[in-house]
Amino acid sequence: MSAGKKTRLSRIMRNGKVMLCAMDQGIEHGPSDFNDKNIDPDFVLDIACKGGFTGMVLQKGVAKRYYENYAGKVPLVLKLNGRTNIIPKDEIYSGPVASVKEAVALGADAIGYTLYVGSTMEARMFSDFGKIQEEASDYGMPCIVWAYPRGKYVKDEKSKETVAYAARCALELGADIVKVNYTGSTESFKYVVKSAQKCKVISAGGSKQSDAEFIAKAKEVMAAGAVGFAVGRNVWQNPNPLKITAELKKVIFGKE
Repeated sequence: MSAGKKTRLSRIMRNGKVMLCAMDQGIEHGPSDFNDKNIDPDFVLDIACKGGFTGMVLQKGVAKRYYENYAGKVPLVLKLNGRTNIIPKDEIYSGPVASVKEAVALGADAIGYTLYVGSTMEARMFSDFGKIQEEASDYGMPCIVWAYPRGKYVKDEKSKETVAYAARCALELGADIVKVNYTGSTESFKYVVKSAQKCKVISAGGSKQSDAEFIAKAKEVMAAGAVGFAVGRNVWQNPNPLKITAELKKVIFGKE
């Protein structure tokens, strides 16, 4: 690993752990996830800074217009691909919308890229990512892959075997960190972590849950050997986002 990549990884990790605040859903979900407060990126970026997140995940348009005021307060993870939810799952494809060069120019410390493992468009996405990963390597930029099994050939998107397969693909394709959906138990998620080997595993926060359900899941994820979370709705949709963030921090980092 290059010195540049080690430096950037150290900025989005604390004591070997990761806690990312994600607001890259606007393309895929539209405005349906947002209310009058959290539709404003400044609202979410303020939570990321005050909550002590190790990174903020944004698409380039939001990063260009909002991140400048938060640089140095929370590291940027720039998402380099995206799609709408209008596309049917049978033909799901997320193409590049930004480059590593743009990520560097915006001051990002890592890039994010979604791969839909099992999609009929899988080969195209793997090829796209191969070029992105090569460019990232030239810049010493860490790659975080959102590895989601999806498409008409995927029978169960969250089964142990399917999620582990997706995590393994991320390792094989050169990701430094892989974000996957939780498989429902610590024991099954251990298999996902083992499958990823030296590619570090973080869990998606998922759709909005009760505080108790979310924290219980977080404990199970960390007990399985994952290194953290990329969480969005369970924080900035929460009526007390800094309180739930503090609870999540205790689970991920322990006593700091």
